[in-house]
Amino acid sequence: MNYADLKAQAYELRDELIARRRDFHQHPELAFEEVRTAGIVARELNELGLEVRTGVGKTGVVGILEGLQDGPTVLLRADMDALPILEENGTDYASANAGKMHACGHDGHTAIALGVAKLLSQHRDKIAGRIKFVFQPAEEIGRGAQAMVADGALQDPRPDVTVGLHLWNSMPVGTLGVADGPVMSGSSVFNIKITGKGGHGASPHESIDPVVCASQVVSALQTIVSRTINPFDTVVISTTQISAGDAFNVIPQYAEMKGTIRTFKTEVRDTVERRMHEIVEHVCAAMGCKGELVLTHITKPVSNHPEIGAALRDVFTEVIPEVKFDLNARTMGSEDVGEFMDDIPGMYFFLGAKDTTQDTYYGHHHPRFSFDEEALPMGVALLSSAVASYVMPK
Repeated sequence: MNYADLKAQAYELRDELIARRRDFHQHPELAFEEVRTAGIVARELNELGLEVRTGVGKTGVVGILEGLQDGPTVLLRADMDALPILEENGTDYASANAGKMHACGHDGHTAIALGVAKLLSQHRDKIAGRIKFVFQPAEEIGRGAQAMVADGALQDPRPDVTVGLHLWNSMPVGTLGVADGPVMSGSSVFNIKITGKGGHGASPHESIDPVVCASQVVSALQTIVSRTINPFDTVVISTTQISAGDAFNVIPQYAEMKGTIRTFKTEVRDTVERRMHEIVEHVCAAMGCKGELVLTHITKPVSNHPEIGAALRDVFTEVIPEVKFDLNARTMGSEDVGEFMDDIPGMYFFLGAKDTTQDTYYGHHHPRFSFDEEALPMGVALLSSAVASYVMPK
């Protein structure tokens, strides 16, 4: 298949893509509540003649575009959920659902994936293999991919390769973040409960202060980053919540701490968690307190397969010769697409979408988040060509 033809056809969908994205933007739905969005997706895929499964992982949708010849299976994934944010943009398509907003580009991801389905369904006779479109719920809470995998999203048929993208509004249109290896971190949540001995604030010698102990634990945890982990590995340990006590003159019985861990490698995460258990236990004991640590894994790291990355960079250059590559684009943010890519090798890239009409840059998850909609047809052109490189041989 000629990539130039796919690009031209993708850009013919421009107005439709923008209208579809704005409709999704105006009607945002939170994690596992994507009923309207999933309904539109399922209807569109059915009309295009795809085999459609709904209710996958509660509100997810899977559509299979079967070619006329046998060949590999490519999984294309898009997330659908919004965030619990009150939108502050004044556009005529701003959120109509108060306190809910598409502030991360998932409205665009869904529109792009539907565009790819429409474009490639017109070339079914040229497809040797199949495309499995996975429209995923609940990415923002890190549970949607896991739910879909548990519900069989990677079976019947099992994909050979995974592709996907994330609109990235800090990167200009025409630039792609296409690094090999880890590009988004795996994330875990920690909850620490410290038990001391409560008492009067004026008599600390009669108490065991869990607040002082908590402050020591916060500091000690950072020695994992600076003294345990190889400096060439990347780790974030952020204590983001501390709560203790209800009165100014009472030393509390308990203190609680919560936070996040971000790593690019599972083995590094395991080392971090082992050291956290040791530090919480022994620092608390040294202060006369009891420490309890609970760790919850949320997402796996997202890692691009080098051979797939190299092949798709060649495809992208052929589709858009003037495209620019950022080969170092990585973030300690997390994304549960790693749940698919941990099992099925692939490439997940950042699609530049900086909104140059805004005087001030507002990043992802901000109430005034926005992106340049000209990235939408580019996304369709790139993803369609990426898929075609596997199932539509020239």
